Amino acid sequence: MSRWKLWLPLIGFAALIAVAVYGLRGGGEAVVKSALVGKPLPEFALPAMVQGKPGLSRTDLATGKPRLLNVFASWCVPCIAEAPQLMQLKAAGVEIDAVAIADTPEAVAAFLARHGDPYARIGDDRQRAVQIGIGSSGVPETFVIDGQGRIAMQHIGDIREDDVPKLLAALEAAR
Repeated sequence: MSRWKLWLPLIGFAALIAVAVYGLRGGGEAVVKSALVGKPLPEFALPAMVQGKPGLSRTDLATGKPRLLNVFASWCVPCIAEAPQLMQLKAAGVEIDAVAIADTPEAVAAFLARHGDPYARIGDDRQRAVQIGIGSSGVPETFVIDGQGRIAMQHIGDIREDDVPKLLAALEAAR
């Protein structure tokens, strides 16, 4: 056998490594964005998650006034990080509704007692049907909903201090 044929497996392996490295460096979308931005929310009606707070339906979000829809869970660490910003938005007069996913009423009530309660309504989405239906791929995510019940903007990840003015501007633009 000629000498160069002995090098073929090593060359093939090096080529495979090069393709893998190129593919990993390729970037692409790190998050999945909702295809429903600019479109009406799907029909849904969720029961109340915690006592003393109503559940949530599509009609609650089409009241003529823009609002935020926050997808969260009590077990979500970034949801804790965004809690002060949600309270800040509430203090600024923003109406915020929520979809609690894969959670229990007891855990959500404890979360709200510990980190503040900015929500007017909280829907119980244990099976994640509404979360998936609105194009949310994780928690936390926040949607700006215009007065007609259309998704005007999607914010993926926790709301940070520098996101608050952007959300307020998006709410104003959604009027």
